[in-house]
Amino acid sequence: MPGQRADARRNYALLLAVAEEEIARYGADASMEQIGRRAGVGSGTVRRHFPNRHALLEAVFRARIETLRDHARDLADSSDARTALLTWLGAVTASTATIRGLAVALAHSCATEPGAAHVHCASAQLTEAGDPLVRRAAQDGAVAAGVTITDLLTLVTGLALATEHHSDPAAETSRLLSLAIEGISPTPQTR
Repeated sequence: MPGQRADARRNYALLLAVAEEEIARYGADASMEQIGRRAGVGSGTVRRHFPNRHALLEAVFRARIETLRDHARDLADSSDARTALLTWLGAVTASTATIRGLAVALAHSCATEPGAAHVHCASAQLTEAGDPLVRRAAQDGAVAAGVTITDLLTLVTGLALATEHHSDPAAETSRLLSLAIEGISPTPQTR
């Protein structure tokens, strides 16, 4: 986006925000035309930024993954390793529950397409971002022995997939994660 006019950058950001909302509502089949209408731009503007549905989905997922990676970095120096890990895991859970298709993307492995720079590498990117949080929590005794970031991302993905058709997937996924956390990292009072 560097070198773009200010209005083009604004349109891109607006389209991305509207697309995220529409994908949360309708999944990967969200209408590109509806996204353009809601953003107040024509279909030509939508197509200039996102030539096809795949490009749009990839941009939404990439933005969400980057936000989660930044969030993990922000939490890395937190004084409470358990809270930092669970805060980040809650954010990942909310993302997988509200952006339909992100859980599926997380379930794919970059190993199937080495070097591919697209949404299917979300799992590897989040593994890299969350691993320091898990290692630090393990060093502090805040997670059960043997728990890995891969375990936690698999758990979150499974919860998101299991609750996708629930009337409130984000709330149900969060509730189920809370139940699982007691097994992963019981609070000091229940240990």
